[in-house]
Amino acid sequence: MDKVSLLQMNISAELIGWYEANKRDLPWRNTTDAYIIWLSEIILQQTRVEQGLPYFERFADKYPTVSHFAAAPEDDILRLWQGLGYYSRGRNMLKTAQLVQQHYNGVFPTAYEQLIKLKGIGEYTAAAISSFSANEARAVVDGNVYRVLARYFGIDEPINSPKGKKLFQQLANEVLDHERPAQHNQAMMEFGAMLCKPKNPACGICPIRLGCVAFKTNATTSLPVKLKTVKVRKRYFNYLLITEGDKVLLNKRGETDIWANMYDLPLIETDGTVEPHKLFELPDVQQIYGNGIAIRNIEPEIKHVLTHQQLFIRFIVLNGQPEKLQPGWFYTKVDNLNKLAMPKRIFIFIKDFFNF
Repeated sequence: MDKVSLLQMNISAELIGWYEANKRDLPWRNTTDAYIIWLSEIILQQTRVEQGLPYFERFADKYPTVSHFAAAPEDDILRLWQGLGYYSRGRNMLKTAQLVQQHYNGVFPTAYEQLIKLKGIGEYTAAAISSFSANEARAVVDGNVYRVLARYFGIDEPINSPKGKKLFQQLANEVLDHERPAQHNQAMMEFGAMLCKPKNPACGICPIRLGCVAFKTNATTSLPVKLKTVKVRKRYFNYLLITEGDKVLLNKRGETDIWANMYDLPLIETDGTVEPHKLFELPDVQQIYGNGIAIRNIEPEIKHVLTHQQLFIRFIVLNGQPEKLQPGWFYTKVDNLNKLAMPKRIFIFIKDFFNF
């Protein structure tokens, strides 16, 4: 028996058997509809199933087909996405849906080579959709699969190095069950999520532990290896709440920063923490606000962590009005706030402040 067959026997058959007996009942596993599978895959990127499931259900209910999704305004997509983070995923999804509607007559493609060309779909997502919807023999490699392969085969090559990515993809291709690629991929990912977890893996009940290098060498805590390459940027956001009667002053964000095209409050960004009263002594700030405003209340600073940024957010409630409205600023009635797509941290503050 050759090497590939041995690997398949040791991993694939065992894990598929485990999967069939232990898999979670998730709605996207009960369909071969490529659109529904795509919806679940994008929502679950960087998101735990427990957190992503309610979002998936809301999107699938409101937009049952890709044609419904393609016709949605971007504001509606972002509002429904609120709280998931990585908002570019939602914007890319809308572009993808529109391309599918335009070029594929509203029929979501199932072939890897077509999927990989769509906005926001990389190698992993294209492999997942093609294998789950059409049983195409494409090996899926996500964080769970990296972990299972690294531990089972005792590989210490960093999973985020060019060499590591190539190595793990090649290995995933070798162990793939070409007769049952959909089941194999689901089994690998589910096994990594439920048993071969990042912390405290359930090695005692693992069906493949006797062949696992990490188990035999007590190396589960050190594998997989990942290079620390992310430089975290610290930013200091001073948000201003300004009201006029039953209206509040909002800002429509641009397209080149975090939370693109969403709504927030007028913002003063500084290089570090600045005393609130000194903010309004800064020349650029004074040109906008003049001397006609007064600080009414200051909320404690909040730390908000993103993948590549740490935001230190403070909300300052003002009396008075700015002398100059900036591009993107506009007043809207408090009753409209619930209909706008806002970053969750800003939305929570506004909701609590106005009690709606």
